[in-house]
This record gives sequence, structure tokens and C-alpha cells, in this order.
Amino acid sequence: MLIPATRYRDPEAALGFLRDVLGLEEHAVYRDDDGRIVHVQMTLGTGLMMFGPDTASPFQRFMVHPDQTGGRETTTIYAVVDDLPARHARCLAAGAKVLMPLEDQPHGGASFTVADPEGHVWSFGDYDPRAAG
Repeated sequence: MLIPATRYRDPEAALGFLRDVLGLEEHAVYRDDDGRIVHVQMTLGTGLMMFGPDTASPFQRFMVHPDQTGGRETTTIYAVVDDLPARHARCLAAGAKVLMPLEDQPHGGASFTVADPEGHVWSFGDYDPRAAG
């Protein structure tokens, strides 16, 4: 099992965007005594991703934000969904930054790519590499 993880400067805003715009579901949200997010687990189908706040920690030295790399990522998330057109429309309606439009792919299926408010790159498609012959 692989579980991608990242960090956000504004984890509350990230939680809202990932839930309300990208359609992920809250699996667990852990908060400190002051109500600040310390760790979030979100699901999409059988997949899970985690994130937390961008705070000083030993692991922080291995991570940078996309705005620190000219808007580039070193790893992205590809999510297989069965509601691709509706999800794309929701992203457009929310004003999400579309990096690659919804279009058919030569290897099968269709996909689109957006950046979340902090620049992390998310791709959604209906091509499932596990189901492909």
C-alpha cells in the first residue's frame, strides 16, 4: 500500500478545497488543544492521502512547496474516478487553476490536471491502470 503525504501552509483551506472541490472525503482530522489541524487523512474510493501543517519538524527539511520550485512538483497524485466530467465541472466552477484540460489520452480514458490553492498538482482520470489489459 502506498499513501502519499504532503504539507500545507493553510491546512484548513486545504481541507476545504480537497473536500469541497476535489471531492475527497475526510477519514480523520486530528487537532491540537487549540483546534488547529495537526494531521489529516482523506480518502477517495479505496485510496488514502495524508497531510499536515507546514511546521518545523525533522521531516520538513525533505519537503518544499511548489512556490519554492517555480511552481513545479516532484511527485503528483493521479486519482481514478468514475465521475470525471462532473468533477471537472466542479473544479471549473470553483475557479481551480486548470493545468491540463479534460481530454482523451492516447493510452486510454480521459483526464485533467489542476493545481490546488498552494500549487500541489492533482490529476483525475477514468483510466485505471490496474484494470487495463
